[in-house]
Amino acid sequence: MGDTNQQQNLNFYGLGIAPGIIEILKKIRYVTPTPIQHQSIPIAIQGKDIVGIAQTGTGKTLAFGIPMIQRLASTKGLGLVLLPTRELAMQIDAELRKVGNSLGLRTAVLIGGVPIGPQIGSVRRNPHIIIATPGRLIDHLHQKTVNLKNVNILILDEADRMLDMGFLPQIKEILKSVPRERQTMLFSATISPEIMSIASANMKFPIRVEIAPTGTTVDSVSQDIFIVARDAKVRLLEKVLVQYQGPTLIFVRTKYGAHRIARAISQMGYSVAEIHSNRTFPQRKSALDGFKTGEYRVLVATDIMARGIDVVGIELVINYDLPSQAEDYVHRIGRTARAGMKGHAISFVTPAEQGKIRAIEWLIRKKLNVSALPEFPTMQFAKPRLVYSSMKYRRRKMGGSR
Repeated sequence: MGDTNQQQNLNFYGLGIAPGIIEILKKIRYVTPTPIQHQSIPIAIQGKDIVGIAQTGTGKTLAFGIPMIQRLASTKGLGLVLLPTRELAMQIDAELRKVGNSLGLRTAVLIGGVPIGPQIGSVRRNPHIIIATPGRLIDHLHQKTVNLKNVNILILDEADRMLDMGFLPQIKEILKSVPRERQTMLFSATISPEIMSIASANMKFPIRVEIAPTGTTVDSVSQDIFIVARDAKVRLLEKVLVQYQGPTLIFVRTKYGAHRIARAISQMGYSVAEIHSNRTFPQRKSALDGFKTGEYRVLVATDIMARGIDVVGIELVINYDLPSQAEDYVHRIGRTARAGMKGHAISFVTPAEQGKIRAIEWLIRKKLNVSALPEFPTMQFAKPRLVYSSMKYRRRKMGGSR
């Protein structure tokens, strides 16, 4: 209760933020800073390096965004934000623009999956901030369409996810292309020894700001698991979607699984979209926008969605497949219970996967509740039809016996 009252008394005054930016925050109804913002902003405004650790969905973007915008509004230089996915890049661009548009802030978003020409044009307009995924930024560096010599603020957002996705070589190359004299801020929900080694090698006496221990989940998310046979998952999913009527995000392990489950959900009569690496960027954006507006009740996704996507109002997160790493469980269920709301997370666990649950419980320091399986109705099978493959049909026409 004491922490809640303290949070209610927090505001953006007294953090070193310029009066003009305070007024902007009031106009866009940002009144109360989150804990990571309240602790990080004064340090960042002083120009110090930061390693910020906080649960996903706690406002890390403005924790680095406000100090960066304030500094770039008064001094020459360039801000660079590195992050793992296209969707996160677009989200951060939108959030920074909310604060910076009235100050004349110009941004350039450099991401893969879209034509490079318009990005070159946006860079030529001398942006104050470049927001980029590592692979596309390397493309620009190799083509000499981007020069990073003026970068004086570098942000590594969701750095552990960038390592998981294999971006370490690109990150090292980019670090060689930016000036050594700069401010560096690293933010993530989890910090591995590999991340800390990067921080120690590329930051100057970084101050560690940790709002919650690594692996901590949001208290307002209730968590349950079902021990279920693999071939019964679809029937269990149908039961769960009847019980929970709100927006639902379903995580699966593979892009092929995402397509298969989305098709099954559509056959159940629900509006559904899928988002994974087989979808083009416009398709992924359309799916996410449709989920936000209610066009789709269900979104089926691979772990490309697990980090940094800010969709308020998701009632339920379902782990149809458990993640391969326990840390990703934290990021997945962090998609619900955002902005102070309550949420629910359900995981489907096969009997052979119970060891993974022990690893998750150890990480989150919490015992997960095992729910009893609902009764499944007897499955109705359609009468079998004779379906011939094209090869068998050709053989039969030619007189072959098989």
